Amino acid sequence: MDVRAHNRHAWDRQVDLGNRWTIPVSDGQIAAARRGEWQILLTPSRPVPAAWFPALVGAEVLCLASGGGQQGPLLAAAGARVTVFDSSPRQLERDRSLADLHRLPFRTVEGDMRCLSTFSDASFDLIVHPVSNVFVPEIRPVWREAHRVLRPGGRLMSGITNPIIYVFDGDAYERGVLEAKHRLPYSDAEFLSEAEQCARLEQGSPLEFSHTLEEQIGGQIEAGFVLAGFFEDRSGDDDREILERFTATFIATLALKPQEIPRSGR
Repeated sequence: MDVRAHNRHAWDRQVDLGNRWTIPVSDGQIAAARRGEWQILLTPSRPVPAAWFPALVGAEVLCLASGGGQQGPLLAAAGARVTVFDSSPRQLERDRSLADLHRLPFRTVEGDMRCLSTFSDASFDLIVHPVSNVFVPEIRPVWREAHRVLRPGGRLMSGITNPIIYVFDGDAYERGVLEAKHRLPYSDAEFLSEAEQCARLEQGSPLEFSHTLEEQIGGQIEAGFVLAGFFEDRSGDDDREILERFTATFIATLALKPQEIPRSGR
């Protein structure tokens, strides 16, 4: 199965189904951001700390796999020059509609988060990457590309799903039972039958892939980043309450691309 094509279509369907990550921010939130009053989410419920952000006015910001009219419009209203990159045309429409309505410094680009070849090296000051890399089978290319397109001193903010949630049987989970079933890393493409994958598509549900913490956090370090911030979060979703009694189900990281050290002349 072509995972990218499946998930592109699925997220287009999620717009029709009213997924919370497809609902744009309000006109009032845009107006408040223009006054300097704004917050964004990388994970479901805990806002990103203000100290994680560089000065935004005039900054080049890439919202990576971040369509839906949420993070990008607020950052643009706060003064940044924003590019939203996403695989879903319908998600990008959400961003464009707000950008046009409010005349925001904004562009949208459709593509695969693992390949940012449309952007030159050192193009951005900040990358905002909310929980989304569970929708691609491999993530080290995401970190390498993010590092390449950031300027020295640039920042990468990422939302990450705790892989532990994929250990448990989904049907039992819905009944409020934690029944360990899957080994990690988990893959819908590997563990679901072809019929189950097709059913996901008909339901408008994307395929998901857990990634180890070594890939998520160690992968950023391998790409050349230095970790500078970390927090945990919970979904605030009653459907996950049973697991969240025991552990956080999301994390977020702030990673820095080090400044280049000039070589001394002889």
